[in-house]
Amino acid sequence: MTGMRRTLGLSILLALAATTAACAGDGAAAPPQDPAVLVGRAFVSTAVSGPQIPGGGPLVVEFPDAGRIAATAGCNRSFGSVELGDGVLRADRLGSTLMSCPPPLDRADTWLSDLLASEPRWRLDGDVLTLDGGEVSVSLLDRTVADPDRPVVDTHWVLTELVTADAVSTSRALEDAAPTLTVAGDGTVSGSTGCNRFTGTATVGDTVVTFGPLATTRAACPDPELARIESAVLGVLSGEVRYTVEGAAMRLTAADGVTGLGYTAR
Repeated sequence: MTGMRRTLGLSILLALAATTAACAGDGAAAPPQDPAVLVGRAFVSTAVSGPQIPGGGPLVVEFPDAGRIAATAGCNRSFGSVELGDGVLRADRLGSTLMSCPPPLDRADTWLSDLLASEPRWRLDGDVLTLDGGEVSVSLLDRTVADPDRPVVDTHWVLTELVTADAVSTSRALEDAAPTLTVAGDGTVSGSTGCNRFTGTATVGDTVVTFGPLATTRAACPDPELARIESAVLGVLSGEVRYTVEGAAMRLTAADGVTGLGYTAR
């Protein structure tokens, strides 16, 4: 009888040990994911725990190719190499655009730099990416779900950026003038340079918009900055122009491959 009790006691102890090990396994951290799950995707922030993004963001993080990252928190766009091994995002020595942003957006770049410098842990669950830097934790949703690409045609576009070989820039004059562009379904074009109105025609392809000659009103621009903006607009909206659309943002690039216009859907 004593031998049976010892055997029964040992069996119970082994069962309890197995149960305890199973429970511990259930609570263990999930193994790091393959970084390939992020390649070709972009994410937009939906919630921030900790210090908030100056100006409200959102934070947009893109992984255009393996080992590459691009990100913006509402002001400049940072881009460069990234390492994603062991579930940690490591990105230093990133390049950046050089746009001057008004307060409080002028502090968004520092917020982004601090987040990346913290080497946040990352985790993808379906369409939700989490970046946890300790002091700041951000939840981001796949941009195709959070902010679908707007169609080029029948969207009211407002010019928000001028692109040159040196910088992507904005200005108070550009914000106040708010030049527009609309390509209608019948191929007609209308809009403004911020100083004059224009009309014309355009054909929209998969990656190229071909603009016909534009007819404009003839008002004199009252400000040299407005004249510069008008010259940039008319210089790009001519002939074959390459375009990209990311959510509510459209970039038109002239035939020189450098000069461009950044529009936002409104």
